[in-house]
Amino acid sequence: MKRNIVLLGAPGSGKGTQAAFIAKEYGIPHISTGDIFRKNISEHTALGDLAKSYMDKGLLVPDEVVIGLVESRLKEADCANGYILDGFPRTIAQAEALEKVASLDVALNFYVPFDVIIERLSDRRVCVCGATYSAKMLNGETKCSKCGKEVFQRDDDKAETVKARLEVYSNQTEPLIGFYKSKGILSDITVSTIEGTFENVKKVLG
Repeated sequence: MKRNIVLLGAPGSGKGTQAAFIAKEYGIPHISTGDIFRKNISEHTALGDLAKSYMDKGLLVPDEVVIGLVESRLKEADCANGYILDGFPRTIAQAEALEKVASLDVALNFYVPFDVIIERLSDRRVCVCGATYSAKMLNGETKCSKCGKEVFQRDDDKAETVKARLEVYSNQTEPLIGFYKSKGILSDITVSTIEGTFENVKKVLG
């Protein structure tokens, strides 16, 4: 069964974690536009060089360039039995353009109330070694238990920044929920624990 999946959900809703579980369970690639950009830019493909020319000027990469990069990625052999799109599309215009080059089977919408996301992300502390902690659980400890270095709060995890990211999501990306609902492929996923959420995902994907 072919599974072409798009993931929806606000920053901090756990999409990335669930994408990794889905990719492993179903043997399909987890595709993010960030990875596509980096790969094409490092390989100096025509589209990669074009995208870089916009990025170097601090400009947004036009939708047609992004769509071209995504379309090229979806034609690769590992996408033959399905794929997971994460972080794309971000707007209705991108979703409409994507329809012309890809056929999606399901849109999984991970819903978490904004106040929960703000609390969760602003509580997160990280280490340069990759370890992640909860500030509450650290209880005043400032050293990483794995490598001994200082843990810190990322700028994009600060409450003000999280609120700004959620506002952008509400204005630009949240309308995709209605778009895919109208297509009859939207499935709302109840978010609980990581494992519990994945069980809910598997009920949809079968």
